[in-house]
Amino acid sequence: MKKATLMFLVSVALVACHQTPPSGAVPPQNNPNEALVQQYFRYFNQHDWAKMAAMYTETAQFKDPSLGAGIVPQTRAQIAQKYAELNAVFPDVRDSLVQVYPAGAQHVVVEFVSKGTAPDGSAFELPICTIFTFENGLISRDFTYYDNFEAGK
Repeated sequence: MKKATLMFLVSVALVACHQTPPSGAVPPQNNPNEALVQQYFRYFNQHDWAKMAAMYTETAQFKDPSLGAGIVPQTRAQIAQKYAELNAVFPDVRDSLVQVYPAGAQHVVVEFVSKGTAPDGSAFELPICTIFTFENGLISRDFTYYDNFEAGK
């Protein structure tokens, strides 16, 4: 009897601990966009701007303080050029992922820190948050947020 009661309590505990994800939620391990984000940052840290730019739709929508106010369309060529120019100023620019948050079937939020050193020896370290939107395995929107005041110091 004691054994049967113990088995019953263990079964109830196991069932109670199992949570069903909300309808429409994509579990992180099943979100293919999370793997694409990991690849994106590998290309960034390898300074392979052409491969990184190829991960975007032909023209993607950007919200980025470095591009001005509002949403700015950017072609793959413009994306590669922007990062090549950044790399020319900061030859050792590198991003370190802090956390990746899959958000539904189309979005991934990424928290990371960008670091680099200018030719004059001055270094920067900038915390950044980007929301990527994916369509058919490509990035269609890149909404990036950081403290623009700190970036200019």
